[in-house]
Amino acid sequence: MAIVGAGMAGASLGAEIASHVSVLLIEAEDHPGYHSTGRSAAFWSESYGGALVQPLTTASGPCLREGGYLSPRGALHIAGPDGLGVLDALEAGCGQAVALQRLAGAELRERVPGLGAQWKEGLWEPSCADIDVARLHAGYLGAARREGARLVAGSRVDRAERSGELWTLRTRGETFEAATIVNAAGAWADEVAAACAVPPLGIRPYRRTLAQLRIDPPAPATLPLVIDALGSFYFKPGAGGRLWLSPHDETPCDPCDCAAEELDVAVAIDRLERAVAWRVERVERSWAGLRSFAPDRLPVYGFDPAAPGFFWFAGQGGFGIQTAPAAARLGADLLLGREPELDPKPYAPGRFRN
Repeated sequence: MAIVGAGMAGASLGAEIASHVSVLLIEAEDHPGYHSTGRSAAFWSESYGGALVQPLTTASGPCLREGGYLSPRGALHIAGPDGLGVLDALEAGCGQAVALQRLAGAELRERVPGLGAQWKEGLWEPSCADIDVARLHAGYLGAARREGARLVAGSRVDRAERSGELWTLRTRGETFEAATIVNAAGAWADEVAAACAVPPLGIRPYRRTLAQLRIDPPAPATLPLVIDALGSFYFKPGAGGRLWLSPHDETPCDPCDCAAEELDVAVAIDRLERAVAWRVERVERSWAGLRSFAPDRLPVYGFDPAAPGFFWFAGQGGFGIQTAPAAARLGADLLLGREPELDPKPYAPGRFRN
């Protein structure tokens, strides 16, 4: 089985199935995890991604906690008068499965000192945690290797053809054969499909910006992840009083090695300084990563009904890391013909093949 892409998606799935089938991980970059996996905001939030992503996140929690990959953080979704309806919708959509507590007034400012008076209410999500992305990814790669998986890095799939029961995959340097191709190529998923003569699904990459700031006063280590309900920013504390800030942008772009735009960083800082009584002293660094969404913003897991032996494991948006354990189990169940614990229907690629 050839898994194209060795970021979090491909590595986690490889670790799940390598004890059952022969696995080849083909990675275009010299170092797996160079793009989205290595540029994550690194949080685990059960409400993030909506009601149909939440089961994947919640089911991933036990594995992540038992492995020591999560550190308590908590999240506060805040709203002014215009965003109260969004809080209501979030509570209605996830409140039965995720512990959420409504806060207002002084309760908000106890969680976030210096929060502006325009923020009227919030939803406290105590289960939200920081996630050790690098260790999780390395753990999956290590587990896959121990079970016999082979990793070929710096090898982009240029073309693949199916003849009989086998795919032949051609890269610039080598040719491989496999009964099944797993498309775990993230932002490049549609490009990989096209290289295999499989119709794309419309998975589009979007740029997301992050900046590490020095602020006055320094960010307390106990600060939660703070998310504007209307989606104009989020921030969380970094090491040594620093702050990680994003303008929550989703700028359509081609799959590429993207970088932060100065304007996006400036917009994020302006929104932050309007939201809290803090002063930004300097931008220490900024970066951007790619988030890839299918047209309905749900992940795509399963065999393509139009292409025998072609399996999609892509379109994870910004929640691919926090859902990795459960998504990998689901993908393995579908690949190995086992009965899945989670309902795979919302994520099936056939929903785009009508």
